[in-house]
Amino acid sequence: MGEPTEIHAAGATGAQAERPAGSVAGQDSSDGTRGSTVTRHALKARLSELRHFPRRPRLWFELLLIGISYWVYSRIRNAVPEQERSAQHNAREVWSLENHLGIAVEKSINHAVNSATWLITGMNYYYATLHFIITIAVLVWVFRSHPGRYSAVRTALFVTTGIALLGYYFYPLAPPRLLTGANFVDTVKVHHTWGSMASGDMAHVSNQYAAMPSMHIGWSLWCGVTIAFLTRHRWLRVLGLLYPLATLTVIVSTANHFFMDAIGGIACLAVGLTSSRLLYHRWAFHLPQLPHPHPHPSVRPLLPRPAGEEPKIPAGSR
Repeated sequence: MGEPTEIHAAGATGAQAERPAGSVAGQDSSDGTRGSTVTRHALKARLSELRHFPRRPRLWFELLLIGISYWVYSRIRNAVPEQERSAQHNAREVWSLENHLGIAVEKSINHAVNSATWLITGMNYYYATLHFIITIAVLVWVFRSHPGRYSAVRTALFVTTGIALLGYYFYPLAPPRLLTGANFVDTVKVHHTWGSMASGDMAHVSNQYAAMPSMHIGWSLWCGVTIAFLTRHRWLRVLGLLYPLATLTVIVSTANHFFMDAIGGIACLAVGLTSSRLLYHRWAFHLPQLPHPHPHPSVRPLLPRPAGEEPKIPAGSR
């Protein structure tokens, strides 16, 4: 009785030796599928962690990103072919639309403010400088005081600017001061002030028909909303909300934009904020002020366990 048993065992051993290692019950296929699934879950968990709990931004990376982004923005904005005929046609349509809506008061404001030399000169310098200075200052403030919200806030600004580039390319628009026959005053030329890259000696290096949408309004409203939501000081909140209104007054008084350009800038910011909301699953201003130092337990990536190791169950859940 023992001999058949030995023969059977030997046959079984031979069969196991002939079977490829790891192919027992499709073990290789199963492990490979499980490994790829775990990798996908780990990647999704990692992305979810970064979106729900942004890390502290790195200064060198942000400086590099802002520098490159502005260089690209300037290159693209100024590389768009200057389509004067289309720009003049579109400007006349915008001016006609505003007249139809009863909001075409830009010329009256332009002429009234131009009569006060000290005021219009200040507005020229405001137009040329503050939208850079204040935007960068707000970025620095959020970076230092609200690092957990910085990435989402910065993303909203970058998307806003990117959408504007599409407008410059597909809808060339002459600003009021360049609209033929409209009798607007180009305040930079008249008062010989340094106030616009698109007037005077600098006109040849800037796209003069990139007026729709107005990024002076897009950026200033981004600054104002960011300050209003994140500051704890009421007076700063008021100044933040007044800033885009002051900018609107300046761009109209200097005849650099129509009111419709401002509406275009507001629409671009709406797209930017919504894009940030979709990416981070919360409005930028509702994210934690400080970044989480470690991954949140609910989104910690699952890593494959070594073979034969049993999952660890927390003592409190037994």
